[in-house]
Amino acid sequence: MEDLIRQLLLQLGEDPDREGLVRTPIRVAESLRSLTRGYAQNIEAIVNGAIFREKYDEMVIVKDIDFYSLCEHHLLPFYGKCHVAYLPDGKIVGLSKIPRIVEMYARRLQVQERLTRQISDCLEQVLEPKGVAVVCEANHLCMAMRGVERQNANAVTSAMTGIFLKDYRTREEFMGLIKR
Repeated sequence: MEDLIRQLLLQLGEDPDREGLVRTPIRVAESLRSLTRGYAQNIEAIVNGAIFREKYDEMVIVKDIDFYSLCEHHLLPFYGKCHVAYLPDGKIVGLSKIPRIVEMYARRLQVQERLTRQISDCLEQVLEPKGVAVVCEANHLCMAMRGVERQNANAVTSAMTGIFLKDYRTREEFMGLIKR
């Protein structure tokens, strides 16, 4: 990867042997590996058996989960907050696992719409709940730094399943709770 980054610097008209750039190919390669570490992760290792049988039937929400990702179209960052809820059907998951799931999918080349759906689908698969709701709000540097150059525009995506999709009151309760 370092050779490719060196070639990129040359194509940009830079001198990769310049003092400030000599180690840049190594640093960029390390950075990209870190920013895309989600490809090397899997849900079984993340959940690590932290699913418990519990007769709890009210909404579980983890909100304001910070995430950082890379837009697959421009390789520029997008970042924001993710709000995740599920309505258990006999199984709950350790709360810390939810931000880890968000992180696993965010640390891949992404589009926000897919990221939102992947988080929802993952919780559906792992917990088989009565429903899942995910809302992601993000700022995209590909919109702020290039193209339309709108720094204050943010994107909101949602994925709802089960009762969150069918029952308007449940969805409204979730939306109200994440706005607090």
